[in-house]
Amino acid sequence: MGTGAGTSLTAHQLIGLLVDPGGFRSWDEPPAGPLGDPDYRASLDRARERTGLDEAVLTGLGLIDGRPVALVASEFGFLGGSIGVATAERITRAVERATAERLPLLALPVSGGTRMQEGSAAFLCMLRITAAVQAHRAVGLPYLTYLRNPTMGGVFASWGTLGQLVFAEPGARLGFLGPRVYEELRGVELPADVQRAETLAERGLVDAVVPPQELRELLRRTLTVLGTTPPPHTDAARAGTGPAHVEEVEADEHPDAWGSVRRTRRPDRPGTRELLRRTAEELVLLDAPGGRGGALVRALAVLGGRPVLVVGQQRQSPEHERPFTAADLRAVRRSARLAEQLGLPLVTVVDTAGAELSAQAELDGIAVEIAHCLTTLLALRTPVLAVLLGQGSGGGALALLPADRALAAGHAWLAPLPPEGASAIVHRDGEHAAELARAQGIGAHQLAEVGLVDQVVPELPDAAEEPEAFCARMGAAIGTALDALAATGETDRLAARAARHRRLGDAQRGDTSGL
Repeated sequence: MGTGAGTSLTAHQLIGLLVDPGGFRSWDEPPAGPLGDPDYRASLDRARERTGLDEAVLTGLGLIDGRPVALVASEFGFLGGSIGVATAERITRAVERATAERLPLLALPVSGGTRMQEGSAAFLCMLRITAAVQAHRAVGLPYLTYLRNPTMGGVFASWGTLGQLVFAEPGARLGFLGPRVYEELRGVELPADVQRAETLAERGLVDAVVPPQELRELLRRTLTVLGTTPPPHTDAARAGTGPAHVEEVEADEHPDAWGSVRRTRRPDRPGTRELLRRTAEELVLLDAPGGRGGALVRALAVLGGRPVLVVGQQRQSPEHERPFTAADLRAVRRSARLAEQLGLPLVTVVDTAGAELSAQAELDGIAVEIAHCLTTLLALRTPVLAVLLGQGSGGGALALLPADRALAAGHAWLAPLPPEGASAIVHRDGEHAAELARAQGIGAHQLAEVGLVDQVVPELPDAAEEPEAFCARMGAAIGTALDALAATGETDRLAARAARHRRLGDAQRGDTSGL
Protein backbone atom coordinates (compact mmCIF):
# COMPACT_ATOMS: atom_id res chain seq x y z
CA MET A 1 0.00 0.00 0.00
CA GLY A 2 2.31 2.75 1.14
CA THR A 3 5.91 3.54 0.23
CA GLY A 4 6.88 5.94 2.98
CA ALA A 5 5.83 9.42 3.99
CA GLY A 6 3.31 10.95 1.66
CA THR A 7 2.70 14.49 0.55
CA SER A 8 2.21 16.94 3.42
CA LEU A 9 -1.07 18.25 1.99
CA THR A 10 -4.35 16.43 2.38
CA ALA A 11 -6.72 16.14 -0.57
CA HIS A 12 -8.95 18.88 0.87
CA GLN A 13 -5.96 21.18 1.46
CA LEU A 14 -4.67 20.77 -2.09
CA ILE A 15 -8.11 21.36 -3.58
CA GLY A 16 -8.36 24.46 -1.41
CA LEU A 17 -5.11 25.77 -2.90
CA LEU A 18 -6.31 25.23 -6.45
CA VAL A 19 -9.97 26.21 -6.68
CA ASP A 20 -11.69 29.55 -6.25
CA PRO A 21 -13.08 30.21 -2.74
CA GLY A 22 -16.22 28.13 -2.36
CA GLY A 23 -15.60 26.74 -5.82
CA PHE A 24 -15.66 22.98 -5.15
CA ARG A 25 -18.74 20.75 -5.28
CA SER A 26 -18.37 17.05 -4.45
CA TRP A 27 -19.69 14.34 -6.76
CA ASP A 28 -19.09 11.53 -4.28
CA GLU A 29 -21.67 9.02 -3.09
CA PRO A 30 -21.13 6.60 -0.17
CA PRO A 31 -19.06 3.61 -1.33
CA ALA A 32 -20.26 0.05 -1.08
CA GLY A 33 -18.70 -1.78 1.85
CA PRO A 34 -16.22 -4.60 1.16
CA LEU A 35 -17.08 -8.21 1.77
CA GLY A 36 -14.92 -10.74 3.57
CA ASP A 37 -12.01 -10.02 5.92
CA PRO A 38 -13.18 -8.32 9.14
CA ASP A 39 -9.66 -7.02 9.76
CA TYR A 40 -9.81 -5.16 6.42
CA ARG A 41 -13.20 -3.68 7.30
CA ALA A 42 -11.73 -2.51 10.60
CA SER A 43 -8.82 -0.88 8.74
CA LEU A 44 -11.29 1.00 6.56
CA ASP A 45 -13.22 2.16 9.62
CA ARG A 46 -10.03 3.46 11.24
CA ALA A 47 -9.01 5.25 8.02
CA ARG A 48 -12.42 6.92 7.83
CA GLU A 49 -12.23 8.03 11.43
CA ARG A 50 -8.67 9.34 11.03
CA THR A 51 -9.20 11.28 7.79
CA GLY A 52 -12.87 12.18 7.93
CA LEU A 53 -13.22 10.72 4.42
CA ASP A 54 -15.13 7.66 3.29
CA GLU A 55 -12.57 6.57 0.66
CA ALA A 56 -9.04 7.25 -0.56
CA VAL A 57 -10.17 9.71 -3.24
CA LEU A 58 -12.33 12.83 -3.56
CA THR A 59 -14.03 13.76 -6.82
CA GLY A 60 -16.08 16.73 -7.89
CA LEU A 61 -16.35 19.96 -9.84
CA GLY A 62 -14.01 22.86 -9.12
CA LEU A 63 -13.63 26.37 -10.46
CA ILE A 64 -10.10 27.57 -11.28
CA ASP A 65 -10.21 31.27 -12.07
CA GLY A 66 -13.87 30.77 -12.96
CA ARG A 67 -13.20 27.84 -15.32
CA PRO A 68 -15.02 24.59 -14.45
CA VAL A 69 -12.71 21.60 -14.05
CA ALA A 70 -13.44 18.04 -12.96
CA LEU A 71 -11.17 16.98 -10.08
CA VAL A 72 -9.97 13.60 -8.82
CA ALA A 73 -7.80 13.97 -5.70
CA SER A 74 -6.21 11.11 -3.77
CA GLU A 75 -5.81 11.10 0.01
CA PHE A 76 -2.60 9.43 1.19
CA GLY A 77 -3.80 9.34 4.80
CA PHE A 78 -6.47 6.84 3.78
CA LEU A 79 -4.59 3.53 3.53
CA GLY A 80 -1.71 5.16 1.65
CA GLY A 81 -4.02 6.43 -1.10
CA SER A 82 -4.35 2.85 -2.31
CA ILE A 83 -6.98 1.98 -4.91
CA GLY A 84 -9.61 -0.61 -4.15
CA VAL A 85 -12.65 -1.58 -6.20
CA ALA A 86 -14.85 1.09 -4.61
CA THR A 87 -12.11 3.70 -5.09
CA ALA A 88 -11.75 2.76 -8.74
CA GLU A 89 -15.49 2.94 -9.29
CA ARG A 90 -15.58 6.46 -7.83
CA ILE A 91 -12.72 7.58 -10.08
CA THR A 92 -14.27 5.95 -13.16
CA ARG A 93 -17.63 7.60 -12.59
CA ALA A 94 -15.96 10.99 -12.18
CA VAL A 95 -14.02 10.56 -15.44
CA GLU A 96 -17.17 9.47 -17.28
CA ARG A 97 -19.10 12.43 -15.91
CA ALA A 98 -16.33 14.82 -16.95
CA THR A 99 -16.50 13.36 -20.47
CA ALA A 100 -20.28 13.61 -20.64
CA GLU A 101 -20.21 17.23 -19.45
CA ARG A 102 -17.28 18.14 -21.76
CA LEU A 103 -15.08 19.23 -18.85
CA PRO A 104 -11.29 19.31 -18.61
CA LEU A 105 -10.15 16.76 -16.04
CA LEU A 106 -7.43 17.20 -13.43
CA ALA A 107 -6.17 14.15 -11.52
CA LEU A 108 -4.13 14.64 -8.34
CA PRO A 109 -2.89 11.14 -7.48
CA VAL A 110 -0.82 10.21 -4.44
CA SER A 111 -0.79 6.49 -3.88
CA GLY A 112 1.23 3.44 -3.05
CA GLY A 113 -0.67 1.59 -5.76
CA THR A 114 -3.56 -0.83 -5.73
CA ARG A 115 -4.99 -2.16 -2.46
CA MET A 116 -3.28 -5.42 -1.49
CA GLN A 117 -6.24 -6.51 0.65
CA GLU A 118 -8.39 -6.71 -2.49
CA GLY A 119 -5.81 -8.48 -4.62
CA SER A 120 -6.36 -8.98 -8.33
CA ALA A 121 -9.81 -7.41 -8.33
CA ALA A 122 -8.35 -4.03 -7.35
CA PHE A 123 -5.39 -4.46 -9.68
CA LEU A 124 -7.62 -5.11 -12.68
CA CYS A 125 -9.61 -1.96 -11.93
CA MET A 126 -6.70 0.01 -13.36
CA LEU A 127 -8.03 -1.16 -16.73
CA ARG A 128 -11.45 0.26 -15.87
CA ILE A 129 -10.04 3.67 -14.99
CA THR A 130 -7.67 3.71 -17.95
CA ALA A 131 -10.50 2.91 -20.39
CA ALA A 132 -12.51 5.85 -19.04
CA VAL A 133 -9.49 8.17 -19.32
CA GLN A 134 -8.84 7.01 -22.87
CA ALA A 135 -12.46 7.74 -23.83
CA HIS A 136 -12.11 11.22 -22.31
CA ARG A 137 -8.94 11.93 -24.29
CA ALA A 138 -10.35 10.42 -27.49
CA VAL A 139 -12.95 13.19 -27.78
CA GLY A 140 -10.26 15.88 -27.50
CA LEU A 141 -10.84 16.86 -23.86
CA PRO A 142 -7.85 17.85 -21.71
CA TYR A 143 -6.68 15.37 -19.09
CA LEU A 144 -4.01 16.79 -16.79
CA THR A 145 -2.27 15.00 -13.94
CA TYR A 146 -0.27 16.29 -10.97
CA LEU A 147 1.80 13.48 -9.45
CA ARG A 148 2.33 13.87 -5.70
CA ASN A 149 4.68 12.19 -3.27
CA PRO A 150 4.55 9.21 -3.67
CA THR A 151 2.75 7.95 -6.79
CA MET A 152 3.65 4.33 -7.33
CA GLY A 153 2.73 0.96 -8.79
CA GLY A 154 -0.42 0.47 -10.81
CA VAL A 155 -1.53 4.08 -10.35
CA PHE A 156 1.73 5.40 -11.79
CA ALA A 157 1.61 2.82 -14.58
CA SER A 158 -1.91 3.73 -15.69
CA TRP A 159 -4.11 6.78 -15.10
CA GLY A 160 -1.46 8.66 -13.10
CA THR A 161 0.83 9.16 -16.10
CA LEU A 162 -1.71 9.27 -18.92
CA GLY A 163 -2.17 13.01 -18.68
CA GLN A 164 -1.65 14.84 -21.93
CA LEU A 165 0.35 17.08 -19.62
CA VAL A 166 1.97 15.48 -16.58
CA PHE A 167 3.01 17.80 -13.76
CA ALA A 168 4.73 16.70 -10.55
CA GLU A 169 5.45 17.82 -7.01
CA PRO A 170 9.11 18.68 -6.32
CA GLY A 171 11.02 15.76 -4.84
CA ALA A 172 8.11 13.36 -5.33
CA ARG A 173 8.93 9.67 -5.52
CA LEU A 174 7.37 8.41 -8.75
CA GLY A 175 7.80 4.91 -10.07
CA PHE A 176 6.51 1.45 -10.73
CA LEU A 177 8.26 -0.61 -8.06
CA GLY A 178 8.34 0.53 -4.44
CA PRO A 179 11.82 0.80 -2.91
CA ARG A 180 11.05 -1.71 -0.15
CA VAL A 181 9.85 -4.27 -2.68
CA TYR A 182 12.92 -3.62 -4.88
CA GLU A 183 15.27 -4.16 -1.94
CA GLU A 184 13.47 -7.36 -0.92
CA LEU A 185 13.60 -8.76 -4.47
CA ARG A 186 17.09 -7.60 -5.44
CA GLY A 187 18.91 -7.45 -2.12
CA VAL A 188 20.16 -3.90 -2.77
CA GLU A 189 18.67 -0.46 -2.34
CA LEU A 190 17.16 1.38 -5.29
CA PRO A 191 19.16 4.59 -5.89
CA ALA A 192 17.10 7.43 -4.42
CA ASP A 193 17.26 9.71 -7.46
CA VAL A 194 15.98 7.10 -9.94
CA GLN A 195 12.35 7.69 -9.03
CA ARG A 196 12.61 11.41 -8.33
CA ALA A 197 10.26 13.84 -10.14
CA GLU A 198 13.18 15.97 -11.28
CA THR A 199 14.95 12.94 -12.77
CA LEU A 200 11.86 12.05 -14.79
CA ALA A 201 11.53 15.64 -15.99
CA GLU A 202 15.13 15.61 -17.23
CA ARG A 203 14.22 12.58 -19.35
CA GLY A 204 11.12 14.14 -20.83
CA LEU A 205 8.66 12.00 -18.84
CA VAL A 206 7.25 14.87 -16.76
CA ASP A 207 6.20 18.19 -18.31
CA ALA A 208 6.78 20.46 -15.31
CA VAL A 209 7.90 20.12 -11.70
CA VAL A 210 5.97 22.70 -9.72
CA PRO A 211 5.30 23.27 -5.99
CA PRO A 212 1.67 22.94 -4.88
CA GLN A 213 1.57 26.66 -4.06
CA GLU A 214 2.37 27.50 -7.71
CA LEU A 215 0.16 24.89 -9.31
CA ARG A 216 -2.98 27.04 -9.46
CA GLU A 217 -1.27 29.67 -11.63
CA LEU A 218 0.22 27.01 -13.93
CA LEU A 219 -3.22 25.43 -14.31
CA ARG A 220 -4.83 28.81 -14.89
CA ARG A 221 -2.47 29.61 -17.76
CA THR A 222 -2.70 26.09 -19.18
CA LEU A 223 -6.49 26.13 -19.15
CA THR A 224 -6.48 29.62 -20.65
CA VAL A 225 -4.42 28.39 -23.62
CA LEU A 226 -6.48 25.23 -24.06
CA GLY A 227 -9.71 27.17 -23.68
CA THR A 228 -8.84 29.92 -26.17
CA THR A 229 -11.31 30.09 -29.04
CA PRO A 230 -9.43 30.68 -32.31
CA PRO A 231 -10.57 33.63 -34.45
CA PRO A 232 -12.98 32.72 -37.26
CA HIS A 233 -11.67 31.83 -40.71
CA THR A 234 -11.62 34.73 -43.13
CA ASP A 235 -11.29 35.21 -46.89
CA ALA A 236 -8.11 37.13 -46.15
CA ALA A 237 -6.64 34.03 -44.52
CA ARG A 238 -7.30 31.99 -47.65
CA ALA A 239 -5.95 34.77 -49.84
CA GLY A 240 -2.72 34.74 -47.83
CA THR A 241 -1.77 31.34 -49.21
CA GLY A 242 0.30 30.68 -52.27
CA PRO A 243 3.88 30.36 -53.44
CA ALA A 244 6.94 31.44 -51.55
CA HIS A 245 7.51 35.14 -51.19
CA VAL A 246 9.59 37.74 -49.42
CA GLU A 247 7.85 40.43 -47.42
CA GLU A 248 7.66 43.79 -49.16
CA VAL A 249 10.11 45.39 -46.74
CA GLU A 250 13.29 47.10 -47.74
CA ALA A 251 15.96 44.47 -47.13
CA ASP A 252 18.94 42.77 -48.71
CA GLU A 253 17.19 40.19 -50.94
CA HIS A 254 20.25 37.97 -51.31
CA PRO A 255 22.47 38.26 -48.24
CA ASP A 256 25.85 36.60 -48.43
CA ALA A 257 25.41 33.02 -47.22
CA TRP A 258 28.60 32.92 -45.17
CA GLY A 259 27.74 36.28 -43.67
CA SER A 260 24.33 34.87 -42.68
CA VAL A 261 25.94 31.84 -41.04
CA ARG A 262 28.10 34.11 -38.94
CA ARG A 263 25.16 36.36 -38.05
CA THR A 264 23.10 33.41 -36.80
CA ARG A 265 25.90 32.54 -34.40
CA ARG A 266 25.84 35.90 -32.65
CA PRO A 267 25.23 35.30 -28.91
CA ASP A 268 22.84 38.27 -28.76
CA ARG A 269 20.61 37.00 -31.55
CA PRO A 270 17.02 36.31 -30.36
CA GLY A 271 16.33 32.61 -29.95
CA THR A 272 13.22 30.52 -29.49
CA ARG A 273 12.55 31.56 -25.91
CA GLU A 274 12.86 35.25 -26.69
CA LEU A 275 10.66 34.91 -29.76
CA LEU A 276 7.93 33.28 -27.66
CA ARG A 277 8.20 35.77 -24.82
CA ARG A 278 7.89 38.69 -27.24
CA THR A 279 5.07 37.29 -29.40
CA ALA A 280 2.86 34.99 -27.30
CA GLU A 281 -0.35 36.40 -25.85
CA GLU A 282 -0.28 33.57 -23.29
CA LEU A 283 2.67 31.26 -22.61
CA VAL A 284 3.22 28.10 -20.57
CA LEU A 285 6.82 26.91 -20.76
CA LEU A 286 7.07 23.17 -20.17
CA ASP A 287 10.05 21.16 -18.99
CA ALA A 288 12.21 19.37 -21.53
CA PRO A 289 15.20 17.01 -21.38
CA GLY A 290 18.19 18.86 -19.99
CA GLY A 291 16.02 21.49 -18.29
CA ARG A 292 16.48 25.19 -19.00
CA GLY A 293 20.06 24.51 -20.07
CA GLY A 294 19.01 21.96 -22.67
CA ALA A 295 18.50 22.30 -26.40
CA LEU A 296 14.72 21.86 -26.54
CA VAL A 297 11.98 24.36 -25.74
CA ARG A 298 8.43 23.07 -25.27
CA ALA A 299 5.48 25.36 -24.67
CA LEU A 300 1.76 25.86 -24.86
CA ALA A 301 1.09 29.31 -26.27
CA VAL A 302 -1.46 31.57 -27.84
CA LEU A 303 0.04 32.97 -31.05
CA GLY A 304 -1.95 35.24 -33.33
CA GLY A 305 -5.03 34.54 -31.24
CA ARG A 306 -4.72 30.76 -31.71
CA PRO A 307 -3.78 28.13 -29.12
CA VAL A 308 -0.76 26.14 -30.32
CA LEU A 309 1.86 23.74 -29.07
CA VAL A 310 5.46 24.78 -29.73
CA VAL A 311 8.61 22.68 -29.90
CA GLY A 312 11.75 24.62 -30.67
CA GLN A 313 15.50 24.41 -30.51
CA GLN A 314 17.22 26.86 -28.19
CA ARG A 315 20.14 28.35 -30.08
CA GLN A 316 23.65 27.62 -28.96
CA SER A 317 26.22 30.10 -27.82
CA PRO A 318 29.99 29.79 -27.78
CA GLU A 319 29.90 29.61 -23.98
CA HIS A 320 27.22 26.94 -23.73
CA GLU A 321 26.88 24.20 -26.29
CA ARG A 322 23.47 22.57 -26.47
CA PRO A 323 23.57 19.43 -28.62
CA PHE A 324 20.18 18.15 -29.76
CA THR A 325 19.85 14.71 -28.16
CA ALA A 326 17.87 11.52 -28.73
CA ALA A 327 15.86 12.39 -25.61
CA ASP A 328 15.01 15.78 -27.16
CA LEU A 329 13.76 14.07 -30.31
CA ARG A 330 11.60 11.69 -28.28
CA ALA A 331 10.13 14.73 -26.52
CA VAL A 332 9.40 16.31 -29.91
CA ARG A 333 7.44 13.24 -30.96
CA ARG A 334 5.55 13.16 -27.67
CA SER A 335 4.69 16.84 -28.10
CA ALA A 336 3.50 16.27 -31.66
CA ARG A 337 1.17 13.52 -30.51
CA LEU A 338 -0.09 15.81 -27.74
CA ALA A 339 -0.87 18.54 -30.27
CA GLU A 340 -2.86 16.04 -32.30
CA GLN A 341 -4.78 14.78 -29.25
CA LEU A 342 -5.73 18.32 -28.24
CA GLY A 343 -6.45 19.44 -31.80
CA LEU A 344 -3.79 22.16 -31.66
CA PRO A 345 -1.52 23.33 -34.48
CA LEU A 346 2.11 22.37 -33.93
CA VAL A 347 4.74 25.09 -34.42
CA THR A 348 8.34 23.89 -34.72
CA VAL A 349 11.23 26.35 -34.41
CA VAL A 350 14.56 25.33 -35.92
CA ASP A 351 17.76 26.90 -34.60
CA THR A 352 20.50 24.34 -34.02
CA ALA A 353 24.12 23.65 -34.81
CA GLY A 354 23.15 20.00 -35.11
CA ALA A 355 22.31 16.77 -33.34
CA GLU A 356 24.58 15.35 -30.68
CA LEU A 357 27.66 13.65 -32.13
CA SER A 358 29.01 11.13 -29.62
CA ALA A 359 29.29 7.44 -28.90
CA GLN A 360 26.45 7.78 -26.38
CA ALA A 361 24.25 9.44 -29.01
CA GLU A 362 24.83 6.48 -31.31
CA LEU A 363 23.90 4.07 -28.52
CA ASP A 364 20.82 6.17 -27.76
CA GLY A 365 19.73 5.72 -31.37
CA ILE A 366 19.78 9.37 -32.38
CA ALA A 367 19.57 8.59 -36.10
CA VAL A 368 16.57 6.34 -35.49
CA GLU A 369 14.92 9.11 -33.45
CA ILE A 370 15.45 11.59 -36.30
CA ALA A 371 13.75 9.15 -38.67
CA HIS A 372 10.83 8.68 -36.28
CA CYS A 373 10.47 12.46 -35.91
CA LEU A 374 10.21 12.79 -39.69
CA THR A 375 7.50 10.15 -39.97
CA THR A 376 5.59 11.49 -36.97
CA LEU A 377 5.43 15.04 -38.32
CA LEU A 378 4.68 13.93 -41.86
CA ALA A 379 1.71 11.87 -40.65
CA LEU A 380 0.40 14.37 -38.10
CA ARG A 381 -3.24 15.28 -38.77
CA THR A 382 -3.05 18.62 -37.03
CA PRO A 383 -1.57 21.65 -38.90
CA VAL A 384 2.22 21.97 -38.71
CA LEU A 385 4.09 25.24 -39.19
CA ALA A 386 7.90 25.25 -39.28
CA VAL A 387 9.94 28.36 -38.47
CA LEU A 388 13.60 28.35 -39.55
CA LEU A 389 14.84 30.96 -37.09
CA GLY A 390 18.61 30.77 -37.50
CA GLN A 391 21.04 27.87 -37.69
CA GLY A 392 19.76 24.82 -39.53
CA SER A 393 22.45 22.20 -39.39
CA GLY A 394 22.10 18.51 -40.20
CA GLY A 395 19.59 15.94 -39.06
CA GLY A 396 18.84 17.87 -35.88
CA ALA A 397 17.31 20.61 -38.04
CA LEU A 398 15.74 18.27 -40.59
CA ALA A 399 13.78 16.44 -37.86
CA LEU A 400 11.65 19.54 -37.18
CA LEU A 401 11.09 20.65 -40.78
CA PRO A 402 8.25 18.46 -42.13
CA ALA A 403 5.37 20.94 -42.22
CA ASP A 404 2.44 22.33 -44.14
CA ARG A 405 4.17 25.69 -44.39
CA ALA A 406 7.61 27.04 -43.48
CA LEU A 407 8.80 30.52 -42.57
CA ALA A 408 12.44 31.58 -42.47
CA ALA A 409 14.28 34.53 -41.02
CA GLY A 410 16.25 36.49 -43.61
CA HIS A 411 19.61 35.13 -42.47
CA ALA A 412 18.43 31.61 -41.59
CA TRP A 413 20.10 28.71 -43.36
CA LEU A 414 19.86 24.95 -43.75
CA ALA A 415 22.71 22.58 -44.63
CA PRO A 416 23.61 18.90 -44.17
CA LEU A 417 26.58 20.03 -42.07
CA PRO A 418 27.94 23.35 -40.83
CA PRO A 419 30.01 24.88 -43.66
CA GLU A 420 33.22 24.05 -41.79
CA GLY A 421 32.23 20.37 -41.74
CA ALA A 422 31.38 20.39 -45.43
CA SER A 423 34.75 21.95 -46.14
CA ALA A 424 36.49 19.22 -44.16
CA ILE A 425 34.76 16.55 -46.30
CA VAL A 426 35.26 18.20 -49.69
CA HIS A 427 38.67 19.86 -49.19
CA ARG A 428 40.04 18.01 -46.15
CA ASP A 429 40.35 21.31 -44.30
CA GLY A 430 38.10 24.01 -42.89
CA GLU A 431 39.49 26.82 -44.98
CA HIS A 432 36.78 26.67 -47.67
CA ALA A 433 33.75 27.07 -45.39
CA ALA A 434 32.74 30.44 -46.85
CA GLU A 435 33.11 29.19 -50.40
CA LEU A 436 30.93 26.13 -49.76
CA ALA A 437 28.29 28.14 -47.89
CA ARG A 438 27.89 30.31 -50.99
CA ALA A 439 27.89 27.36 -53.38
CA GLN A 440 25.48 25.02 -51.58
CA GLY A 441 22.36 27.21 -51.71
CA ILE A 442 21.84 27.12 -47.96
CA GLY A 443 20.33 30.59 -47.49
CA ALA A 444 16.64 31.36 -46.85
CA HIS A 445 16.02 32.74 -50.35
CA GLN A 446 17.64 29.74 -52.01
CA LEU A 447 15.53 27.45 -49.81
CA ALA A 448 12.43 29.27 -51.03
CA GLU A 449 13.48 28.58 -54.62
CA VAL A 450 13.58 24.81 -53.99
CA GLY A 451 10.26 24.74 -52.17
CA LEU A 452 11.15 24.42 -48.49
CA VAL A 453 10.42 28.00 -47.42
CA ASP A 454 7.10 29.72 -48.15
CA GLN A 455 7.92 33.12 -46.68
CA VAL A 456 11.15 34.92 -45.84
CA VAL A 457 10.85 37.35 -42.94
CA PRO A 458 13.44 40.12 -43.36
CA GLU A 459 16.10 41.13 -40.87
CA LEU A 460 16.90 44.85 -41.04
CA PRO A 461 19.79 44.25 -41.21
CA ASP A 462 20.15 41.70 -38.43
CA ALA A 463 17.73 40.27 -35.85
CA ALA A 464 20.35 40.81 -33.15
CA GLU A 465 20.31 44.55 -33.85
CA GLU A 466 16.51 44.89 -33.86
CA PRO A 467 15.20 42.03 -31.69
CA GLU A 468 11.87 43.64 -30.80
CA ALA A 469 10.99 44.65 -34.37
CA PHE A 470 12.18 41.37 -35.83
CA CYS A 471 10.20 39.28 -33.33
CA ALA A 472 7.12 41.40 -34.07
CA ARG A 473 7.50 40.74 -37.83
CA MET A 474 8.04 37.04 -37.26
CA GLY A 475 5.10 36.88 -34.86
CA ALA A 476 2.84 38.53 -37.43
CA ALA A 477 4.01 36.08 -40.10
CA ILE A 478 3.32 33.14 -37.77
CA GLY A 479 -0.18 34.44 -37.08
CA THR A 480 -0.93 34.86 -40.79
CA ALA A 481 0.39 31.39 -41.60
CA LEU A 482 -1.70 29.81 -38.83
CA ASP A 483 -4.78 31.61 -40.16
CA ALA A 484 -4.11 30.20 -43.63
CA LEU A 485 -3.71 26.67 -42.30
CA ALA A 486 -6.88 26.94 -40.23
CA ALA A 487 -8.83 28.11 -43.29
CA THR A 488 -7.98 24.91 -45.17
CA GLY A 489 -9.84 21.65 -44.63
CA GLU A 490 -7.93 18.70 -43.25
CA THR A 491 -8.25 16.55 -46.37
CA ASP A 492 -6.98 19.32 -48.66
CA ARG A 493 -4.22 20.25 -46.23
CA LEU A 494 -2.89 16.70 -45.91
CA ALA A 495 -2.98 16.22 -49.68
CA ALA A 496 -1.09 19.47 -50.15
CA ARG A 497 1.46 18.40 -47.53
CA ALA A 498 2.12 15.18 -49.42
CA ALA A 499 2.51 17.07 -52.71
CA ARG A 500 4.79 19.61 -51.06
CA HIS A 501 7.23 17.03 -49.78
CA ARG A 502 7.11 15.04 -53.00
CA ARG A 503 8.51 18.03 -54.89
CA LEU A 504 10.97 19.44 -52.37
CA GLY A 505 14.30 20.29 -53.96
CA ASP A 506 12.82 20.97 -57.40
CA ALA A 507 13.81 24.50 -58.33
CA GLN A 508 11.09 24.55 -61.00
CA ARG A 509 8.38 23.63 -58.54
CA GLY A 510 5.97 26.50 -59.20
CA ASP A 511 3.25 26.76 -56.54
CA THR A 512 3.23 23.43 -54.71
CA SER A 513 2.02 24.58 -51.33
CA GLY A 514 -1.62 24.14 -52.24
CA LEU A 515 -2.43 26.17 -49.14
